[in-house]
Amino acid sequence: MNSTSFLSRREFLQRASGGFGALALAGICSELGGATPDPLAARAGHFPAKADRVIFLFSTGGVSHVDTFNYRPQLIVDHGKQVTAQRWLNKPGKFERYLKKPQWAFKQYGESGTWVSDLFPHLGGVIDEVCILNAMHCESDGHDKATLAAHTGSAQFARPSAGAWVSYGLGTENQNLPSFMVLAPHAPYAGSQTWGSDFLPACHQGTHVVPGSEPLPNLQPRVASAELQRMELDLLSKLNRSHLESRAADQALDARIRSFETAFGMQREAPEAFDLSQESEATLKLYGLQPGANSGFGWQCLVARRLAERGVRFLELIDVGSSNNWDSHGNMKDHERLAQAIDQPIAGLLTDLKQRGMLERTLVVWTTEFGRTPFNTVADHAGREHHNLCFSSWMAGGGVKGGMVHGTSDEHGILPVDGAVHTHDFNATLLHLLGIDHERLTYRHAGRDFRLTDVHGKVVQPIIA
Repeated sequence: MNSTSFLSRREFLQRASGGFGALALAGICSELGGATPDPLAARAGHFPAKADRVIFLFSTGGVSHVDTFNYRPQLIVDHGKQVTAQRWLNKPGKFERYLKKPQWAFKQYGESGTWVSDLFPHLGGVIDEVCILNAMHCESDGHDKATLAAHTGSAQFARPSAGAWVSYGLGTENQNLPSFMVLAPHAPYAGSQTWGSDFLPACHQGTHVVPGSEPLPNLQPRVASAELQRMELDLLSKLNRSHLESRAADQALDARIRSFETAFGMQREAPEAFDLSQESEATLKLYGLQPGANSGFGWQCLVARRLAERGVRFLELIDVGSSNNWDSHGNMKDHERLAQAIDQPIAGLLTDLKQRGMLERTLVVWTTEFGRTPFNTVADHAGREHHNLCFSSWMAGGGVKGGMVHGTSDEHGILPVDGAVHTHDFNATLLHLLGIDHERLTYRHAGRDFRLTDVHGKVVQPIIA
């Protein structure tokens, strides 16, 4: 008898999966609780959505709000004056510190006259598409916890990321691509948990793509023909179905089968999606790209637009380098270099989406884990420390009112005084624009119903068009 007839189901799975692409197969061999026959099937939300997809831009390290989007002229006037700070270096208390003015000038842009600093002149050119949130706040001023909270709603415990929740709630619009993809050279603080699915079925976790000459190195067609791969996949599906019949309580296999189907489809569709040679010179220039470029934030933004066009539901672009981020403790001048790397690409993305008629149904959001102190131990200190009590984020497209500023801080940018938006409110609003009630998107785990916003969160109604 031929020895191949003695292959176990596990051995066959391992052999058959060899050419399907490790990226799309990450995590599928874990038990997936709560799976449906097709966990990635497109589904309607709780009510009509204003946006179909999200492009989530994250600048890691803590971007200074008073040097970017929160214009506080009194901070300039009061430079060097003493104030009493409520927190300092992750510790609560009373600390005598000195106000520090912004290091860049601000200008008014667009018909809205929105104030934006000289760090973001390109974004200033499209600011009428943007709604700035200048009274953001969160619990933690530690990088790991604040980054985790910005992505998962929890600063203390591992929880599913926002992208995983959106995938779980709405599925994918393209059966050949993952519903949630992450374009990032490196993970931010808190690591890959920022795109993890935790207790949600693993097919909802983010597929991480690293910019470079081979962004999908494991996604290469096998030597075998597509027809042979199709036969292998059909046989694997038959074996899985047979196994499922013998284990009625095991709901994981349907999700596994769906993951293999996605991986198979990615071999055909993903390489084309990442092929920027199809883009015109004018489009490349819009994003600040040279022909043949395969890295940088411009590359991330343009690829995100191409993937959004092809039905990927949630795309996260993480702005982080191998040895630098926005954590400018010792030298705020770092902000200049870092802003230059993302300013034109982000403005290009918003312009490109609008020109293609996509911005109306694409929610673009930008945030960071927290801001930076408007004060320091001396007024002329070169850097700024962590500040979670007030910072800036923004939203554009996807049902958001453009050309407006929501929320006001005090005259020095230390605390919100009106229109405060917590991270939970930010996430509740993001889900609302996708047609999801954040209180109803739940998953039963460990004896209780969990949600992205925990037991908190209010939709920021004034910013919704």
